Amino acid sequence: MSRAPGPHLPDGAEPMQIVMLLYPRLTQLDLTGPFEVLSRFRECKIDLVWKTTEPVRDASGLTILPSCDFRNCPQADILFVPGGPGQSALMEDEDVLSFLQEQAGSARYITSVCTGSLVLGAAGLLKGYRATCHWLSLSQLSLLGAEPVAERVVHDRNRITGAGVTSGIDFALSLAAHLFGEERARKVQLQMEYDPQPPFSGGSPASAPADLIAAVRADTAAFQEAREVLARRAGAKLG
Repeated sequence: MSRAPGPHLPDGAEPMQIVMLLYPRLTQLDLTGPFEVLSRFRECKIDLVWKTTEPVRDASGLTILPSCDFRNCPQADILFVPGGPGQSALMEDEDVLSFLQEQAGSARYITSVCTGSLVLGAAGLLKGYRATCHWLSLSQLSLLGAEPVAERVVHDRNRITGAGVTSGIDFALSLAAHLFGEERARKVQLQMEYDPQPPFSGGSPASAPADLIAAVRADTAAFQEAREVLARRAGAKLG
C-alpha cells in the first residue's frame, strides 16, 4: 500500500474542497455514506455536482439536489465518484468524462466507491493504478488499465477506491484518518456508532457460500454482461 503523508490543516486554513459526482440512478449509499463521514470534519467543504442543478433521482427513487453544475463547480481537492446502475450511462458520456478529466488534473485525491471506479477508469484515470470495485464488476477494471484488488479499500498513491456500497463508510473513515489523523477518524466512527454486526454472515464473496454467490451472479448476469461490453469499449478508446 503506497501512502503519501496526509495533510493536517491548521485552524483558519482554507477548507478542503470535496466534489462528489451526482447522477441519475446512482446508489445513494455509495454517496451518502462517505458524505456523512466527511461532513463531520470542519476542514471539509462538500459540493454535489451534476450537469444541471435540477433534482436527481437515485436508483431507488430518492431525490437529491445538486449544489452546483459542471460549469460552476469549484476545483476539487478530492474528486469522488459513487457507483450504481446509472454508472453504465456515464461510461460513454463525454460531458461527464471530460469533467472528471479536467477536475482530476488539479485534484489532490481521485476517489470512488463501488462501480464509480469504472467511471474513473473510462476517463483514463486509473491506468497503472491498483483499484477496487463491487465484487461483481471487479474484473472489469483490468479492461480499463487498472489492477483489480479484492480489498475493501485500496489506496495507491493519490487514488483511493472503495469496494461495494457499504464499503463507502470504510473508505471515508480511511480517507479521514489519512487526512486528519486516526484519532479524529476514530472519534467520528464512534459518534456514528459504526460497529457493523450484520444479521447474517456471507456479505462478501470471501465468506458467502458458493450457491449464494452463484445465485447473485445469475440474477445480475445480463446487467454485468452489458457493463463488460461498455468497459471493453472504453478500454479500447483508451488504447
